[in-house]
Amino acid sequence: MDLQIKGKIALVTAASSGLGFAVARQLADEGVLLAICSRDRDRISAAASRIATASRGTVIPYVCDVTKDSDVEMMLEKIAVDIGYPDILVSNAGGPPAGKALDFQLEDYRQAVELNLLSTVRLCRGVLPSMQAKRWGRIVTITSVSVKQPLDNLILSNTARSGVTAYLKTLSNQVAAYGITVNAVCPGYTRTDRVEELSRAYADQGKGASSEFFAALEKDIPMKRLGKPEELAKTVAFLVSEGAAYITGVSLQVDGGYIKGLF
Repeated sequence: MDLQIKGKIALVTAASSGLGFAVARQLADEGVLLAICSRDRDRISAAASRIATASRGTVIPYVCDVTKDSDVEMMLEKIAVDIGYPDILVSNAGGPPAGKALDFQLEDYRQAVELNLLSTVRLCRGVLPSMQAKRWGRIVTITSVSVKQPLDNLILSNTARSGVTAYLKTLSNQVAAYGITVNAVCPGYTRTDRVEELSRAYADQGKGASSEFFAALEKDIPMKRLGKPEELAKTVAFLVSEGAAYITGVSLQVDGGYIKGLF
């Protein structure tokens, strides 16, 4: 299937590793002109080199802290000069620490909202004017299955990312007439550094070995395995394609059947 996005300009955030890297790699393989960012110059430069070598495409790394207005504004200005205004935004950010309600202070909640919710708002505001002018655009945010089925030990993520879902759904209705689609993908348990971190927290809390953590996860997944980053990446690639032009306002779980609800 020709996704019809070759030559489009895409920005993928938090792309030095994990799901962000997998998405960036997939989009590069589809022939987009790719901008990727993270807070770490060495890691994002290495990621860009790996993707460019594999895809033989244009991949430009940027250093950006998506929780800072000035960083995002400066990055978008540089991208516009280097390759043009993004047609595609894949908004991604790391998750806040694991824990329960009283494990955190109010400042921890503020930081979680800044990291996950306000970073998404900040990026969308930055790319939307040019998308509206072109009357074409694709926005996909990577959230979590926790927005549909809250996870007991991830109260910060549950709280902030549910706000992201509400924002995206509202935004999708406001920009649909411009040919812009706005969707989210909700990854379930996937073999990433983030899940490895959760397994270590499980062990550190004396709940059992990391291997037992993974076994417990797989028990609750109908497919009896964790997801692969490239599986989510292919889903994102479809959502930003011409084939998905009539899909907007959706939060699509990619979870092996983990979510038990109907919606």
